[in-house]
Amino acid sequence: MDRQLLAAALDDEVGHVGFAAQLAASHQTLFSNVPMFVPADAMAEMERVVTAIECAAKSPDYVATVLARAPAIAQTDFGPLGAFMGYDFHLTPDGPKLIEVNTNAGGAFLNAFLARAQRTCCAEILPSTAAQEAVFDAKVASMFVEEWRRQGRAGAPGRIAIVDDAPEQQHLYAEFELARALLIGQGLDAVIADPMDFELRDGRLYVGDQQIDLVYNRLVDFAFEEPRHAVLRAAYLGGEVVVTPNPHIHATLADKRNLMELADAEGLKSWGLTPAQIASLHNALLMTTVVSADNADDLWRDRSALFFKPAGGHGSKAAYRGDKVTRKVWEQIIAGGYVAQAFAAPGLRRLSEAGEPIELKVDVRLYTYAGEVLLAAARLYQGQTTNMRTPGGGFAPVLTVAADVMA
Repeated sequence: MDRQLLAAALDDEVGHVGFAAQLAASHQTLFSNVPMFVPADAMAEMERVVTAIECAAKSPDYVATVLARAPAIAQTDFGPLGAFMGYDFHLTPDGPKLIEVNTNAGGAFLNAFLARAQRTCCAEILPSTAAQEAVFDAKVASMFVEEWRRQGRAGAPGRIAIVDDAPEQQHLYAEFELARALLIGQGLDAVIADPMDFELRDGRLYVGDQQIDLVYNRLVDFAFEEPRHAVLRAAYLGGEVVVTPNPHIHATLADKRNLMELADAEGLKSWGLTPAQIASLHNALLMTTVVSADNADDLWRDRSALFFKPAGGHGSKAAYRGDKVTRKVWEQIIAGGYVAQAFAAPGLRRLSEAGEPIELKVDVRLYTYAGEVLLAAARLYQGQTTNMRTPGGGFAPVLTVAADVMA
């Protein structure tokens, strides 16, 4: 990676000389120096999995099934499809395995700049990414305008709020700044806001004297249940503001219990999926089951082959590799709200760090909208779960190459 090029691009985007230097000082392991090479056939298969899931999510019967266990706030479909969906995969010898689907997938804006800072290599075998870079900003702006219109509005939102709790304290706050700069550069006014600062006045949502038309939601309170989100909840339910992604989208796409329905071949067939789509999901999905008192003994016995996650969790929080689970943690897991998922070892990336060869684990994330891939990126790490604390690791751009090149 050309870090000087990356720094210059980041400073230029936010209009603040020194922005990149501050980010590098506070987030020393945010960006890896190397890209991740992914075979073209693996990328195509991951895209087919995304298409199949998005197709299932359009089936009224599928939606009714997953909403039966969702909170009341998730029952209404206001129209939006979900900005920046994230589909996370491990690349295995048996093909890509879907690990989870996320509605508040972070890192897209950072990764867009990271991809532009890669030194050109292997030009004779690697496709140019210039075209993808040229349209990324326009596609992002169009995505938010489309979400606005899908909720019955005309034109474009007057102001977008990028929302998270105490945003300036979030690990990826720099991404919020990049998102704001990109949207403003595309002619869409944007602010970064804490939901505690929201006020409802005369049927409109405000931050101070600024009216908010659309919320780009980065909260991990997926049902807006916390008291500090009460104003946003009221504005959302009353239709005073467009929210994306929203509770309905999380319930239909990102609840980890949905992976059970998506692995049911008979159900998929009845929901209108094609045999090819059913085959893609069969190959990519891992066995997933809800942890309960009825199966706790069996899951404890087989825990070394399992991974345990909160059904509505995010970002590897409170997720555990089965062979690392202690009895104390197990009591927390069986208390409720967890799923057990078959463990699929992540792929590996060999590189040099401080002059020494190292081997890092890899997962690949596809950032999508309406089933279309906007950007692909990887995360390199060591440990049980993905993190941004591994020397040599962090976000890495994905370069798609032909299978014969990988061989």
